[in-house]
Order: sequence, then structure tokens, then C-alpha cells
Amino acid sequence: MRKALTIAGSDSGGGAGIQADLKTFFRFGVYGTSAITLVTAQNTVGVQGVYPIAPEAILAQVESVAGDLRPDATKTGALGSPEAIEAVAWAVERHGLWPLVVDPVMISKHGAPLLGPEAIDALKRHLLPKASLLTPNLHEAGALLGATPVDEGEMREAARALAALGPKAVWLKGGSLPGELAIDILFDGEELHRFSAPKLATRSTHGTGCTASAAITAGLALGQPLREAVADAKDFIQRAISNGPDLGKGLGPVDHMG
Repeated sequence: MRKALTIAGSDSGGGAGIQADLKTFFRFGVYGTSAITLVTAQNTVGVQGVYPIAPEAILAQVESVAGDLRPDATKTGALGSPEAIEAVAWAVERHGLWPLVVDPVMISKHGAPLLGPEAIDALKRHLLPKASLLTPNLHEAGALLGATPVDEGEMREAARALAALGPKAVWLKGGSLPGELAIDILFDGEELHRFSAPKLATRSTHGTGCTASAAITAGLALGQPLREAVADAKDFIQRAISNGPDLGKGLGPVDHMG
């Protein structure tokens, strides 16, 4: 059985973070392992608290997994502090945790900040150069580049600019652009590829970024080429949003068995 490691935050509501990643790994037939970087008190309405895990505790979790349950692919999510980011980057290098999918989680779906300016700088300096794939949304791309893309043309330029920060490939998600289509751009280091799907009128959108990046990680763990893994993840997240269960009073989760 192929294995995947997620290094990310915990979502007590189960819709995003570690919980979403592990559900998605299971859906793709991949054995999921984890290292928790921060704990959130969270539900569909909002984030009530964020509690960082000490870097040495993060490293201990990664060491335990890497030394026994060698992952075939790894992803990162919310990392919290500059110290945590540096620790994770060190662990990736020490254990060769590639392919590495970096989801630069900076803000929750409810608007709660999960990554400050110093941590964003640490992410750019220490982790992005080690990434096999970077998976930002438009707002995260704006935080990394200093300007948020406002149309598909600027998305294409931004994907190349993000790749210049070090990752081997970039999947830029454009779901927040106006229009009837959710357009994503994949830059594989050589070519640009466009993916699109109809936007869905639903409140079941909590954890979409985590779930999509976990789906790509699972595909890579299974040995899929990058473009195929991204295409499958795009199809999967479309179904997951469409079939999202009616749970909670706010932004509900997607259907991770989609």
C-alpha cells in the first residue's frame, strides 16, 4: 500500500487540515500519516482559537513517520510560525520527503489569519525551494508576490513568477475570479495547462484547498504524473463540492468520499 504524510494543522470541525487530508488519502486508497503543526478550535461558523505546536514536537512526529512508515509523497498545510516552517524544511531535506506538495495556507475559509508576514517570508526562503508543487489560491499568490492576479492572463504570469521562487511546479487556483467558471493554471516548469469547471452555488466549500492538495498528494504517492494527478484532483474536488453534506450553521465541508 502506498503511503502519504500530511504536515498540517488540526481542524476540530473535521472539514479542513489534517482531518480533510486523511479522509482524502483514504478515498484514494493511500495510507495516511500525519504530523500536527497547530491545533484549531474550529467549526463551520469560524475559528475560535489557534494553538501552535512546538517545532520540536513537529519534528518528533515527522521523525517517527519517516523512520518507520516511509511516505511515498508528502504535503504541508498550515504551519504557523517561522520556526515551524524552518523545522519542516529541515525535515524534508533530512528525510528526502519528496515529492512535496506545499499548500501555503495563510488564512482560513472564515478569514482567520494562520500565517503572519515573518512566516510568509520563512516559507519563501526555506520551504518553497524544496516544493515539487506549490498550490496557492489567488489571495495566497498575492501575499507571496505582492500583487493578486485579477484575470486569467495575470494568473498565467503569476504562475511563472511563483515558480521563480523555487518550486518545480505551481498549481494556481482561480476559483475567486468573477465569472461562471473556476479556472486553475498549472505551470509544470515548462508549459502552462488550463483546467476549468463550472462554479457551484453552495455553502459546502470549507476545506477545498486542503482537500484538493491532498488529492494531488495521493495521486503522486500512487505514481501518477503531475498533470494527471492535478486533473484527477480537479475532477474530485468538483464532485466533492457538488455533493457536500448539509452540516453545520456556516460554511460546511465538502464530501471527502466524492
